Amino acid sequence: MQLVIITGLSGSGKSIALKVLEDSGYYCVDNLPAPLLRDTVDFLRSAGSERVAISIDVRSGSSLLHLPDLLEQMKSSDLETHIVSLDAKAETLVKRFSETRRRHPLAEHDRTLVESIELERELLEEVGTLGNRIDTSDLNPNALRNWVRDLLTLRDTDLVLLFQSFGFKHGIPLDADFVFDVRCLPNPHYDPKLRDFTGRDANVVEFLAANNDVRDMILHVRDYVERWLPCFVRDNRSYLTVAIGCTGGRHRSVYFAEQLSAYFGKSRQVLIRHRELAT
Repeated sequence: MQLVIITGLSGSGKSIALKVLEDSGYYCVDNLPAPLLRDTVDFLRSAGSERVAISIDVRSGSSLLHLPDLLEQMKSSDLETHIVSLDAKAETLVKRFSETRRRHPLAEHDRTLVESIELERELLEEVGTLGNRIDTSDLNPNALRNWVRDLLTLRDTDLVLLFQSFGFKHGIPLDADFVFDVRCLPNPHYDPKLRDFTGRDANVVEFLAANNDVRDMILHVRDYVERWLPCFVRDNRSYLTVAIGCTGGRHRSVYFAEQLSAYFGKSRQVLIRHRELAT
């Protein structure tokens, strides 16, 4: 049985993620109280469900704090569990709530929207470290759907290595474990012949691959990740996100993410995301 737990901040896209799973053939349960998780999974398993997705969030109240222990107790050879935690910047969440005019679940007469968001972030702090964390601040709904679909293709392995390109002018991703800055390298943006292309296009790849500093930095980043990756495996981490940033997030960082993904993909399970390309 494959179990996907969706959690995260209100307004971060949990409904979108759950809908993607439902459309992919998962039996979906929204807003399940955390204490009912084990019984619900046992019931659905006995009913023959092979793929189940359950959304658990701050609406569970204080019982949410028991979710890590519940998941640990439920570990078994026939239960493959993926945890997806959605996050977003406070200003993004404020804008989304303002646009939809929805009430935050923690809002009270003496608590502002911003205060409610920060309180929710504190309550979810431990839960958010359990699985794959996705920063949806700069993602449109289609990009989020694609990223969630990528997760559905994963096998149950020790650790998934995720490479993400981004642009510093749009902010550092909240879900990054490592952040590497490649803005010191030659920028194809300043070449009119390359500006409209990306780090996945052959002409930009050729331009960057010909530079000694680019080649050296890729090797150094690769060696660093390779050196410390076993430590994260021993720490029983499910995901490790390596973010590579340049100015706009379309050329150098994309090239680095592609190259590193190709290298580590030969021996490990990898995902690749290009935030500013919305893919």
